Amino acid sequence: MTEFCRLDEAVARHVREGDALHVILGHSRWSALVREIARQHWHRPSRFTLIMASLSSLGAVLFRSGCLEKVVTVYSGDSFPVFTPNPVFQQSYSDGSVEVENWSFLSYIQGLRAAATGVPAVVTGSVRDSSMAENPGYAEVDTPFGRVGLVAPLTPDVAIVHAAVADRQGNLAIAPPMFEGSIGAFAARRGVLATVEKVVDDLRPWAPFVRIPAHRVLAAVEAPFGAHPGGVFPGTEGARLPVDGYAEDVEFWIAAREASRSADFDDWIREWILIDHDTYLAKLGEARLADLTRTLGQSTPPTGRGEHTGPVTRPERAATWLAALVRSRIAETRADGVLAGAGLANLAAWVAVEQAKADGHEVALAAELGLWDYSPTPGDPFIFSFANFPSSSMLLDTEQALGNLVNGPATRSIACVGAAEIDRQGNINTTRVAGGPYLVGSGGGNDVVTGADETYVVGTMSPRRFIEKCSYVTSPGARVRAVVTDLGILTQRDGELVLTAIAPGPEPLAERIEHVRSRCGWDLTVADDLRELPEVTEEDVRQLRKYDREGLFLRDGKKGAA
Repeated sequence: MTEFCRLDEAVARHVREGDALHVILGHSRWSALVREIARQHWHRPSRFTLIMASLSSLGAVLFRSGCLEKVVTVYSGDSFPVFTPNPVFQQSYSDGSVEVENWSFLSYIQGLRAAATGVPAVVTGSVRDSSMAENPGYAEVDTPFGRVGLVAPLTPDVAIVHAAVADRQGNLAIAPPMFEGSIGAFAARRGVLATVEKVVDDLRPWAPFVRIPAHRVLAAVEAPFGAHPGGVFPGTEGARLPVDGYAEDVEFWIAAREASRSADFDDWIREWILIDHDTYLAKLGEARLADLTRTLGQSTPPTGRGEHTGPVTRPERAATWLAALVRSRIAETRADGVLAGAGLANLAAWVAVEQAKADGHEVALAAELGLWDYSPTPGDPFIFSFANFPSSSMLLDTEQALGNLVNGPATRSIACVGAAEIDRQGNINTTRVAGGPYLVGSGGGNDVVTGADETYVVGTMSPRRFIEKCSYVTSPGARVRAVVTDLGILTQRDGELVLTAIAPGPEPLAERIEHVRSRCGWDLTVADDLRELPEVTEEDVRQLRKYDREGLFLRDGKKGAA
């Protein structure tokens, strides 16, 4: 039977040195249990393997604790206010104090599925032709049905989750979208440790939301706001769990990000992490917690950066031309769905789909968290904002959104992504630079680039981004149709990116071509049918800025081009 106990008791009784700990990520991306693990294992060489899809800023807490030996992950970086590398992860991976094993979202989930179903491997369409194919848990084999990629079981000892509600038996209910889903609960050798907002007598009235059965739950802890600074979405109107829910605390996420870059990070951890849950809630204060409950479903509050105004920026030029290109491709291909990575690619996709729908095309926006056919919220550039959930025609999980819809043969799909590095064959690197820093990893990038019918990349042009050959291939370039930049568009022709469209300007065409070539790390070929792109108008800029009013992704400079 499920044990109902305190946080400290759940961790002390069920977490052992040397364990592989899987933190399950749904729309709730954190857990009071993770804080308790850090508290009990602070500066202890506990040799944990952390299996966690997206580490975010607070994942750095476990790195600083010294309890980790290895990380199996998909994304090692910050999420708020922009998607950036984190120096704690970079340092630990660089000095070898923590080993990292990188996967894509789908292949990561498929590894858990192999463990959960008790099979020696699960077939995947991702990873092939990328550097992740060198992982020991991946293989390609010839079968009577063709050559297939296989992912070996990814088996945790204990899975950790924050669910909205539990019943007295220990069944756990979680409202979609589900991100990686509950498969990790069935993959874990010993079972699940859970925090919940509340315990009810009977969950049968909400049976469609019950994701984890009681026999899999080792211990459950009633811990209100146990997902903070993540949030809890209780469901849409007419299909809600018996709990209030609350919004993500973006202010706290940003504070954690800044603390992780400070020499005083350990002091911040002692203040905010190495305390019991009641003390933690008291420090947050009733007014702050009440505000998070009140603002659930509203647009993410501003970060305080101020309104983004002024002339057209380089990211805005690139995003405008990508939006126009995707809009035209939706019309030409009758695409069913468009999925975009975070940041600039996402904003361009939002504008393109909005315009395509106004043109009369039935096309859906998808997000890897598990959203299908959602409407983005003006003034809220965060791709996983809770405000977008109720507008979705389907709330799913990553495996359904990426595997069945975006990558499935029944859906005509377009992908828009960014790149830290891209080479002349269209290969993309977002994981690590040879002889340089760790970046962030694949996220869903590898999955959508290898599975979507066509992929478009966006970014400002520089020799550091456009390089001769990627030393690490996060996503292979075979399905990259074009790369849209602030200086022009590079299109894939005969296996190589060539300049096919150029930005307008007062300079003679020859000078503009030479400038583009000077910003490229290889001897860029110029197409004979080179065309000139249209000027970016005030209306083009307005369409982008209505979603990103602070210019978190649209400003010039390092952050704007992230």
